[in-house]
Amino acid sequence: MKIISSYGVELRKQNIPIRQTLEIYRSAVRYLVEVYESVWEELVKIEESKKRFNAAEHLVHTTKRNPARFDFDFCFPKMPSYFRRAAVQHALGSVSSYRTRLEQWKAEGEKTGKPYLKSEQYAMPVFYHDVMYRENTEEEDAAFLKLYDGHDWKWFAVRLKHTDMEYLRKHWSGKKASAPTLEKKHDKYFLRFTYAEEVSLNRTPVKEQTICSVDLGINTDAVCTIMRPDGTILERKFINFSSDKDRMYRVLGRIRRFQREHGSRQAQGRWAYAKRLNTELGRKIAKEIVLYASENKADVIVFEYLEMKGKLSGKKKQKLQ
Repeated sequence: MKIISSYGVELRKQNIPIRQTLEIYRSAVRYLVEVYESVWEELVKIEESKKRFNAAEHLVHTTKRNPARFDFDFCFPKMPSYFRRAAVQHALGSVSSYRTRLEQWKAEGEKTGKPYLKSEQYAMPVFYHDVMYRENTEEEDAAFLKLYDGHDWKWFAVRLKHTDMEYLRKHWSGKKASAPTLEKKHDKYFLRFTYAEEVSLNRTPVKEQTICSVDLGINTDAVCTIMRPDGTILERKFINFSSDKDRMYRVLGRIRRFQREHGSRQAQGRWAYAKRLNTELGRKIAKEIVLYASENKADVIVFEYLEMKGKLSGKKKQKLQ
């Protein structure tokens, strides 16, 4: 079985045109989405995805044998071919998804809100090896990226966060990573590397498996029980990060007092911080569960079913599901 894992490496703050590169890429995606939406009836007749992609690229890119129908090359001169193809692929996917959702909406009697076409939203460029991304052989925590400085595409040296690179060297040394994708979180930029590995699944018969049963509690974060299929309990562990929960509850208390004076609209940044604390707490709990199951050589981890739809009891919990 193939497992895909990814990890984001933070780009340290420096004077490089990351924002300009992202803006021109999203502008290209927006342009292509409008083009492909206008000629979708022509493209949808091509069933094979590779041929459809080639036809879509020929519509906007001029070669010696192919005069383009649209002036993409004039609007985005000197754009690297891999960037252009990534933008074409993203635009095709956006238009195809929109058309599918539109057909489903019509088939269901137009009961809910009409779907809308998302153009450049969340479009992030991919830096392909050698042509857009190069490793820096002289410096350990650095690389070279081909970026747009407002006039031309040039190579820029970028510094990567040391702790993130140490994690990659520790866990993924010697394994080939796919082309990194640019990512933006909380006004910070990351390069997300993806790794693929082959693993063998557990083939222990069901009646002989060791089970790690997880009960997500209220007073404690989780209760893990190691048991046999016949119900025999072998071991139990209580997982509780009390200090992390206290920190989050203090933040929620500050938000509640702030909203009484200033209203909820001005508390968005505080809610974002509380959500990040809640997400980090969930990661710590998940890590402890996996470590405990691994230590006891459990074959499977079983969670209780939690209904996450609808309104949760308790006012403090609504924005932290």
